[in-house]
Amino acid sequence: MKIFVDSANLNDIEEALKRGFVSGVTTNPTLVAREEKGNFSERIRSIIALIRKYVSDIPLSVEVFSSSPAEMIRQAESFVAAFNYPALHVKVPIGWDELAVIRELKQRGIRVNCTCCMSFTQALLAARAGADYVSLFYGRIRDHGTDPAIVVRQVRAAFAEDGVGAQIIVGSIRKAEDVTEALVAGAHIVTVPPKFFRELVSHPKTDEVVGQFLADFQTWMR
Repeated sequence: MKIFVDSANLNDIEEALKRGFVSGVTTNPTLVAREEKGNFSERIRSIIALIRKYVSDIPLSVEVFSSSPAEMIRQAESFVAAFNYPALHVKVPIGWDELAVIRELKQRGIRVNCTCCMSFTQALLAARAGADYVSLFYGRIRDHGTDPAIVVRQVRAAFAEDGVGAQIIVGSIRKAEDVTEALVAGAHIVTVPPKFFRELVSHPKTDEVVGQFLADFQTWMR
């Protein structure tokens, strides 16, 4: 079970990395667009520099921003050349033409994170096409009226039965409880927006007990 940080914000990524629990970083065009305008490549290079400041080369997912299969392939190759980062994964959305893109990228030795998966069959076909990761969108699956935990369990069971090497990333986290549910359901990885990290590490009974320990010790010291 691994936790990735889902962000393009440099401060948020650094705050998570310095605490040692992050096993990877995911970005997407919307996350990048929320940041101050600037050079896209420089933003990714800055993320890579932060990763290397605190850990070794953990997985970093960077998404293509085109609907043209040929352009997706061109962008993927440009990412590999520009960033020269061994653990780079190119995010490609699931789709009929995109399956061919995934296959082509894998044949070129490029690691792929197939994103925007909402169903069992999407995840299965993406993995069969060669995706290293399949990203299931937990909150959006629930929005459609389906229990996302069931989808995660089905995909994990199918991968195990067929010996599929792809790993499941769960994204689209809407609340802290989604992280627990997704991991218990069988997700290999959950990629989490930074706003949830403090909540994940907090518990009111922890605060109560720590306060009691300190108060008791101070009383004893008097």
